[in-house]
Amino acid sequence: MSTARPVAFVTGARRGIGRAICAALAAAGYDLLGCDVVEDGAEETAAAVAAAGGSFGFRVADLADLDAIPPLLAWAWAERGGIEAVVNNAGVGALRRGDPLEMSPHSWDRCMEINARAPFFVTQAAAGRMLAEEAPSRGPRGVVFISSANATQASPERTEYSASKAAVSMVARCWALRLAEDGIPVYEIRPGVIRTDMTAPVADRYSGRIAGGLSPIRRWGEPEDVAKAVAALLTGAIPFSTGDAFHVDGGLHLQRL
Repeated sequence: MSTARPVAFVTGARRGIGRAICAALAAAGYDLLGCDVVEDGAEETAAAVAAAGGSFGFRVADLADLDAIPPLLAWAWAERGGIEAVVNNAGVGALRRGDPLEMSPHSWDRCMEINARAPFFVTQAAAGRMLAEEAPSRGPRGVVFISSANATQASPERTEYSASKAAVSMVARCWALRLAEDGIPVYEIRPGVIRTDMTAPVADRYSGRIAGGLSPIRRWGEPEDVAKAVAALLTGAIPFSTGDAFHVDGGLHLQRL
């Protein structure tokens, strides 16, 4: 089914940052397609998108399974007559925070599969279709990778997560170089401490550190903070840019003496 509005495909769309991204893009004029590993929460995302003026289609997909990715993008293309934007948002944390001497191979592989490998192959599948088929003329094209402050800041108690986010940062830059000549900018967003289900187990710890000056802007980041950055980039607010990493972290990345 074709649409007059540009279409964005968002992974990890059922809750948290993914839901906020979907709502922000809907408010910016997009229709949304999304996926997640389970369906729980997808109805709330659909409601948020509808309230912002857009439509939302959803599929359950485990992005650790590479065989699931090409059919997922084929569905997205058939559902809305193509897509203009991809937001690689799906991610997982370490199975258990702790000493890297005790980290399991399973936890390492899980972070790498979801946080770094899956975004690469989602982008490969989407970009392949973008370049092979006539591009819809409904809006600018673009790709966004959601990485983390841990792309550059090491957390030994979750080494596998930090390593996977550093990897996706390089994946974003490589895709930026490949797609620039085709008019498809690629961006990376590095969220800091964001209030989500993933950070809920350590909320008390981080609240104290934020109050103590962990980031110069002394508050929690909200999913909407990340979503506003995604919407600005994909709607062309910074057109002479690709491959850049944008920090949405309250200044956490700033080095101090």
